[in-house]
Amino acid sequence: MSVESVAAERETVAATVGDRAEGVATVELSRPAARNALDAQLRADLAAVLEAVPDSDVRVVVLTGDPEADAFVAGADISELRERTALEQREASKRPRVYERVDDLPVPVIARVNGHALGGGCELALACDVRIAHERATVGQPEIGLGIMPGGGATQRLPRLVGEGQAMRLILSGDPVDAAEAAEIGLVDAVHGDETFDDAVYDLAASMAEHSPVALEFAKTAVQAASRVDLDAGIEYEAELFAQLCGTEDKDEGIDAFFEDREPDWSGK
Repeated sequence: MSVESVAAERETVAATVGDRAEGVATVELSRPAARNALDAQLRADLAAVLEAVPDSDVRVVVLTGDPEADAFVAGADISELRERTALEQREASKRPRVYERVDDLPVPVIARVNGHALGGGCELALACDVRIAHERATVGQPEIGLGIMPGGGATQRLPRLVGEGQAMRLILSGDPVDAAEAAEIGLVDAVHGDETFDDAVYDLAASMAEHSPVALEFAKTAVQAASRVDLDAGIEYEAELFAQLCGTEDKDEGIDAFFEDREPDWSGK
C-alpha cells in the first residue's frame, strides 16, 4: 500500500505525497484536542505510515503537526504514564519505537516544527535528520518536573547535538527554550516566520529529493555514524559505502548526465 493509503486508514496521522515537491511526503500528526500528545494510538498510526515509506517512491519525509493543535508534539500522553508500572514501561520501551523508526528510515526526514515540541515531541524531532522551526515554536524536555526523565532518546541524542552542558541544562532544569535560542545552541537548524517557513522546509526537501535514492540512503547512514562510532571506524565505514555506490546504476547515470549536461534519471539501483 502507498503511504497515503496507509494514512487514510489511520485516525491520528494524515499523509500527502508530491503536493509540495515531487517525491516528498508530508506526514502530519493529528490529535489536535490533545495537542498531538503521543499516545499509544498515535504511535501505532505513525509507525504504520513510516513502515510504508521504504517500499514507496517517497524520497524525503516532512514530519509535522496538525496546525489546529498549536503544536508539533506537546509531549507524551501523561495519563498513560500515571498508571504504568516499571514492568509495563519496559514493555512499552521495547524497540523499535517511533523514535527509532524515524531514525532508521532510509530516506531523509525533516522535522517541520510548527509549534511546541516538548518531551516526547522534542525527542521525535531529535530523531529526525534536520529540524526547521517556526519562530513561535518552543522546544524542551520538561520530564524532570514530573519526577521522571526523558525516555525516548533525549539523554543520548541531545548531548550529541548540542553538547553535554546544554543537554544537562535542558534536561535537569526542565525549562523549554524558544525557537531562536534553540537555533543558537544547535537544537534546531533554522527558524522562520510565516512568510518563509514552508518555503524553507519544502525547498530543502525538494533539493534532497532530486538526488539518487540510494545515494541519499548511504549518505544519511554515513553521517549518522559520525556520532556513533570512533573516527577511524567512521572513515572506514564511509569508504566502504562510497565503494558500494561505485557499483550502482545511479553512479553511472549521475556521471553520464554530468558529462552530457542533462538532468539524471535515477533508477534507485
